[in-house]
Amino acid sequence: MDRIWETFIKIPSQTTPQGRIINLSVLYDIVRFKIYPLTTQLKWYCFLVHMKGSGVPTTEDDKNPYYHIRFEPDNKEYLESLPEYCVMTRKAPYGGIRRISIGRGVFFDTSRLRIEKIEEVWRIIGEQSEWFINTLNAFKENQSVPPILVGQFLHYFANMTQMRVE
Repeated sequence: MDRIWETFIKIPSQTTPQGRIINLSVLYDIVRFKIYPLTTQLKWYCFLVHMKGSGVPTTEDDKNPYYHIRFEPDNKEYLESLPEYCVMTRKAPYGGIRRISIGRGVFFDTSRLRIEKIEEVWRIIGEQSEWFINTLNAFKENQSVPPILVGQFLHYFANMTQMRVE
């Protein structure tokens, strides 16, 4: 876990009276056309959407969401070749990697896993990230991905587990 780096890709959003709104087709295109090319050379990566209060090292007035990408680079040249839309790239803070918040001050408990290590949780999150990329890449490049179809694939996960996540 001490070889993990992180970078961020800003997600365009709009402020409304209800809060921040993200165009899902734009969100999916960032994964397909910006994150996917970054990950093809990596052994391990994961990405989540975060903001200032949840891990983005930006200014206090920055209210934008970002794809927060964690990865293990093979070499220094990889880091030097990151495109300019990858911002705030840094070696991941060690303490931020050893625990994974699941919200409201609660952290992931590894004691129920066969491999009782936080690295195992990060591996699984990486597999989820890879599944998401593969799902989006199943669509034609010249077509936007309809959010309703992504929702349908997620429906199958909910069906398998008989859980709803909010």
